[in-house]
Amino acid sequence: MERTPRFAVASLGAVTLSIALGVPRNPSAAELRPLSGQAAPAVIWHFDSLPPGQPPAGFSFGRTGRGRVGHWIVQSAPDAPSPPNVLAQVDSDRTDYRFPVAAAPSPSFTDGSVSVKCKPVSGHVDRACGVVFRYQDENNYYLARANALEDNVRFYYVKNGRRIQLANWSGKVTSGVWHELRVEFLGDHVELYWDGTKRIDARDRTFSGPGRVGVWTKADSYTLFDDLTARPRE
Repeated sequence: MERTPRFAVASLGAVTLSIALGVPRNPSAAELRPLSGQAAPAVIWHFDSLPPGQPPAGFSFGRTGRGRVGHWIVQSAPDAPSPPNVLAQVDSDRTDYRFPVAAAPSPSFTDGSVSVKCKPVSGHVDRACGVVFRYQDENNYYLARANALEDNVRFYYVKNGRRIQLANWSGKVTSGVWHELRVEFLGDHVELYWDGTKRIDARDRTFSGPGRVGVWTKADSYTLFDDLTARPRE
């Protein structure tokens, strides 16, 4: 498949962004048949221009549920998909119904895609990797998440702080290795891809307007994130 190269790199605050046109770098994007269409330029957060130990500039942080809000910082990781840095939530509060969220500042859009590279490392209560989209605030958003303790990938909506499961796929989610979680969404149609393979195809109308994207964990999950990518649909 012909690839369109990344041709511009910009710095937004202390977070390095890549601006790309055309198809994503991951060839698995070619599998997007039902929801494929003309895409606007993608925005990719690499987290590489900030010294480790600092939160990513411009992001907002929240927590659905109970327990501590969470502590999101940039960390160095030799095996990062785009070295040297990654993003991690490092507060190991074991409160079960606790969902820390880090939301990107922009763009806000209704249809398109969001993806992230993630590495579930540890956690006794949970070991989760998630992305949010059409994010309104810490209590209202769509969520796609994978769980390395449960070996499943699920699609939820969170409304007024209540998490409702919409779809599930059971399959291996390996700890200690990098994965890709991607969501394509158009109107009420949502497709979830895990490591390039579509695992969930669902429909829901809970949130129909624009919102931001971000990353998400649960309880004491220690998960690394890299290459958070927002791709609005024109």
